[in-house]
Amino acid sequence: MDDIAPEGTSTVATTIGPLPSSAAEPLAGRREWIGLAVLALACLVYAMDLTVLHLAVPMISADLHPTSAQLLWIIDVYGFMVAGLLITMGTLGDRIGRRRLLMIGAAAFAVVSIVAAFSPTAEILIGCRAMLGIAGATLAPSTLSLIFNMFRDTRQRSVAVGVWVGAFSAGGAVGPLFGGVLLESFWWGSVFLLAVPVMALLLVLGPKVLPEFRDPNAGRLDPVSAALCVATMIALVFGMKKIAQDGIGSVALLAMIGGGTVGALFVRRQLTRPDPMLDLRLFRLSTFRIALLINMIGIFVAFGYFLFVAQYFQLVLGLSPLATGVVMAPSGLGFIVGSQLAPRIVRVVRPAYLIGAGMAASGVGLLLMLQLSVTGDLALAVVASVIISLGLAPVFGITTELIVGSAPPEQAGAASGVSETGAELGGALGISILGSISIALYRGDLTESLPAGLPAEADRFARDTLGAATEVAAALPGQIGESVLLAAREAFLHGVHVTAGIAAVAALAISVIAVIRLRHIPAGAPEQD
Repeated sequence: MDDIAPEGTSTVATTIGPLPSSAAEPLAGRREWIGLAVLALACLVYAMDLTVLHLAVPMISADLHPTSAQLLWIIDVYGFMVAGLLITMGTLGDRIGRRRLLMIGAAAFAVVSIVAAFSPTAEILIGCRAMLGIAGATLAPSTLSLIFNMFRDTRQRSVAVGVWVGAFSAGGAVGPLFGGVLLESFWWGSVFLLAVPVMALLLVLGPKVLPEFRDPNAGRLDPVSAALCVATMIALVFGMKKIAQDGIGSVALLAMIGGGTVGALFVRRQLTRPDPMLDLRLFRLSTFRIALLINMIGIFVAFGYFLFVAQYFQLVLGLSPLATGVVMAPSGLGFIVGSQLAPRIVRVVRPAYLIGAGMAASGVGLLLMLQLSVTGDLALAVVASVIISLGLAPVFGITTELIVGSAPPEQAGAASGVSETGAELGGALGISILGSISIALYRGDLTESLPAGLPAEADRFARDTLGAATEVAAALPGQIGESVLLAAREAFLHGVHVTAGIAAVAALAISVIAVIRLRHIPAGAPEQD
């Protein structure tokens, strides 16, 4: 394969690579399939990094004593940094080469992972997670863009995208198992070290099996737009977290207003620049717009519920990290099965009906979670998680192809960038919004339910997170410790019920929208608007 994009290829399209393929496109060979395996490995580690971190939340709480807001930042600042920088990094890849960008990102990811593993404070860990987000933003656009460059045939590309989605699912499946094994014997930082050997392998194999693509006429970098995008999300999320932790106040309101104002400036800049970082004209395309919304809501639901399930198993049911990994494995396998079956089913079933059925199934699974209790519903939690996974798995691959395939050929690259940005943003918002609601309910409930006469310090810690409350309860004598633990678990579960209900309503609403708005698309390849 050539190192330079073919002459005449659109600058915008080269963010992802070639235009949507036709039957005349050449078939991929052995080198491309080996390259796909290498890219899938990077995606698997990316997903593992997210799932094992959720599993490590109780140990992080016990060791670093983060506030509730800091704990959410540790988890979701990564996603916001990735979402804010994805398109900028895509343009950078056009300039310096996408394989080169992937190698730089892999090296940075490995180094920062080592630093994160030994973070002595919550603040340093948050900083490391932000830096991992920057490194992740160099990885994410490279994987999908290289896949679309390497697999030009429609059927092969559909299979490759299925493998790409399946790699994320596999990471979700094996992450809790590997993380549980590590956390059973080592400290919480060991979960970050999982990425190091895999990134090292990527650095060794990548130059040998991955082609290089770059565009000599690449668009100009726009650091101002990137800064505005990141500042918008960080300010809005900071405001939400501040309200969840301390209630409505001047600092939270100023953050929300400031974030909205900066967001408006970002939109205005994109509409007035001749070469915008984010081509907002894509949102005029109906299929693109609806598929992107479905993709974002699906990931919003997945990330939101996954955060609470891991804590429910450990802090409410009292399972060890290894046991938690084992009972979470079936839901990960559900993602793998669903994502690999979807490309076959969508050949004979309209995408709207498969997406609608999947989102409806995930909604049913979320409604089952409303029945969870503090007395122990392990089987119910596992069954609900599997149903949610099987329902969501087909959605992600299908909507990704719809988003890219519905755009005109000259805008395929921009569509890919928006797809990945929307996915990262959906996950970060799921953790942030549902997490903030849960924290607000948890703190509100404990205001009335904690036993009277607790020492001031114990009372303050117990109200912060369930992990902190568990530590406080263990340090208190007899009945009062049991009362604190029961009150904290009930308050946490109240938050789980409310957020699961919100996610279920969102999933069921999206299932109806998918059927109504996408039913015109036939089975098989997506069509352009």
